[in-house]
Amino acid sequence: MKKSGNLYLIPTILADGTADKVISSQVKDTVRNLTYFIVENLRTARRYVKMICPELTIEELTFVQVDKDATPAQVQASLKPLIEKGVDGGIISEAGCPGIADPGAEVVKYAHQKNLKVIPFAGPSAILLSLMASGFNGQQFAFHGYLPIDKGPRLQAIRQLEKEMQQQNQTQIFMETPYRNNKLLEDLVNSLHPETKLCIAANITSPEHELIQTKTIQQWKGKLPDIHKQPAVFLIYR
Repeated sequence: MKKSGNLYLIPTILADGTADKVISSQVKDTVRNLTYFIVENLRTARRYVKMICPELTIEELTFVQVDKDATPAQVQASLKPLIEKGVDGGIISEAGCPGIADPGAEVVKYAHQKNLKVIPFAGPSAILLSLMASGFNGQQFAFHGYLPIDKGPRLQAIRQLEKEMQQQNQTQIFMETPYRNNKLLEDLVNSLHPETKLCIAANITSPEHELIQTKTIQQWKGKLPDIHKQPAVFLIYR
């Protein structure tokens, strides 16, 4: 019986021009020897592979997109070459580590169901890097993904996060679509207790534009940064 292929979790960059600093030689060596990739975004994945392994001919590689709208059937089909042909494959997220706040988690879940070997590689994770740099509780924390878009449910979610933070002594971590960052910041400073601390972590790992600052809500009022359309993570704690 033919051996199943391995599924490698390939981290990618958070900021442009940082591959040489944040992507290990182990990751590059692995990508160099793969011909099959399951990716969140076809365009960014192809560009990333060419960036870290310029000697590869992209047209000779296979990229299958599995994004947030993928059906269970598409997730399962993406692993057929590993299951049926023993091909090794790699998962590439649009940014950071696959499987964390990423549709690649569904692929990994199915891989375990089919007894495939899953091999993760270390790489930049905006969630963990922001927590590390925040000065907040790193023993107890929760990541909530994206908050509601509509103002009413969003304000309710913010108040609930602050309540959980107090009751469980737990750092609360969340994100926003970059073009709504500034509006979220306004809602945070207008809704949270003045002594609650907010860490804003934007453009993580970027040598020129990285911003990671922790201040109380009172200190942030009137001094919020402009992070419109910039990738960011937000954390609250007291």
